[in-house]
Amino acid sequence: MTLKCLRTALSFLTACVLAVPAWAQFRVEVSGVGMTQVPIAFAPLRGEDASPQKMAAIVQADLERSGQFRGLTADRSSDETERPDLSGLRQKGADALLTGSVSRMNDGRFDVRIRLWDAVRNQDLGAMSYTVPPADLRLAAHRIADFVYEKLTGDRGVFSTRIAYVTKAAGRYNLWVADADGENAQSALTSPEPIISPSWSPQGGQLAYVSFESRKPVVYVHDVSSGKRHVAANFRGSNSSPSWSPDGRSLAVTLTRDGGSQLFVIDAKGGEPRRLTQSTGIDTEPVFSPDGTAIYFVSDRGGSPQIYRMPAQGGPANRVTFNGSYNISPAVSPDGRWLAYVSRIGSAYKLQIMDIASGNVSAISDTSADERPSFAPNSRLIAFATQQEGREALMTTTLDGRIKARLSGKGGDLREPHWGPFIKAQP
Repeated sequence: MTLKCLRTALSFLTACVLAVPAWAQFRVEVSGVGMTQVPIAFAPLRGEDASPQKMAAIVQADLERSGQFRGLTADRSSDETERPDLSGLRQKGADALLTGSVSRMNDGRFDVRIRLWDAVRNQDLGAMSYTVPPADLRLAAHRIADFVYEKLTGDRGVFSTRIAYVTKAAGRYNLWVADADGENAQSALTSPEPIISPSWSPQGGQLAYVSFESRKPVVYVHDVSSGKRHVAANFRGSNSSPSWSPDGRSLAVTLTRDGGSQLFVIDAKGGEPRRLTQSTGIDTEPVFSPDGTAIYFVSDRGGSPQIYRMPAQGGPANRVTFNGSYNISPAVSPDGRWLAYVSRIGSAYKLQIMDIASGNVSAISDTSADERPSFAPNSRLIAFATQQEGREALMTTTLDGRIKARLSGKGGDLREPHWGPFIKAQP
């Protein structure tokens, strides 16, 4: 919960939550040109016309959204058993080629096979296969994209991970869990009262969030697979801004039970919280550093909202942001190198990124109503909410801001994105 949202929450207002209907399905619009993009050709997978999902197109969209790849169309379809004309492909400007096949089995499942080729070195980079029910074809395509991404960049792909976000439609609030491309959204919770600040557990099986269903902000922990949940923080006043510790055992939260807005840490199962800050200002939006040794948070103790860092066990806090007079919504990259946050510049709220080691800051968005950045688990992309062309939208951006993808709901708005961690692939 941001500093401005906290103030409205204390008055039980909902101005910082969605107020327009939104839908669970998205379309992906990629814009911008990266400094270096690998040109990769995609051949339609042999037999995928009979598949309910166009696998090659899903893989291509994933890779293009990463900002690392530029998709090309192969002249003909070919499967994983054929050796393509890589020299001819190279002459046409492609550095790599993805081929494969999709076939329906007698039991209704689909056998998906792919092979990746390096046209520059004239090498077979490997193959993979999945046997999946129709409902898992998109997941299989995302895992194929992860395979291609890692083979060609050396970094782990994030396309089979999940995101959470909140919508409001017809007077009801929904907490959604979706694929990283925004598709295949499933409702985790629906309520007539606001739901805000979803936060994934480090293991990816639980979401902490704030719900107003008790007519006040209460922190819940929700098991995504079973739908079961429990109250983690319901003390006098406001309970908000949950953020998981890296070991998944505790939450940093913002509580007003002692009168002011201060930071506490509490067991994720609930219990008595331990106070971390003792300031006379508003302290909120805590997030742990990836190694668990520090907490970044927002405070107006210096007169205006700025981002500070303190030891995870509490203690002296050092100011981190110095550019501008209003900086909120900190997010730390999983590799610990970057701090993303939102800065108010005039009347605009714009996404910023800081190199933590040097303190250098760059503006990476061309929009003016940015909210709640969240890093992908490989630290290469940032998801955030904003307004674009008069509509609320969920966006992803590369760290340099050159490649952006808009994941927009049909006729609706989205809020409160949070990118989940890596999850283990099933055999």
